[in-house]
Amino acid sequence: MTTYILLGNYTDQGARQVRESPARLDKTRAMLREMGGNLQTFNLTMGRYDFVAVYEAPDDAVAARFTLMLGAMGNVRTETLKAFPETAYREIIHSLGA
Repeated sequence: MTTYILLGNYTDQGARQVRESPARLDKTRAMLREMGGNLQTFNLTMGRYDFVAVYEAPDDAVAARFTLMLGAMGNVRTETLKAFPETAYREIIHSLGA
């Protein structure tokens, strides 16, 4: 599985309905699970982003479909980062040579 970091902000609609966001998060978790993925962590944040989540998906196509479905619901805007674990990071750096 590939790991992704999702940075998110509430839209005006999502902010107006913020009290419903825990139920939406539960539905989001189930939706991702149905696609073969797993929501690992969700954190409410202060600063540029309203929340940060870490999730796993079988591939980039599933991750793209997941974020498009989130956006289509109209409550959040997202930015997704593909994450490389430390072992992959070390292999990538090692492949650069001397």
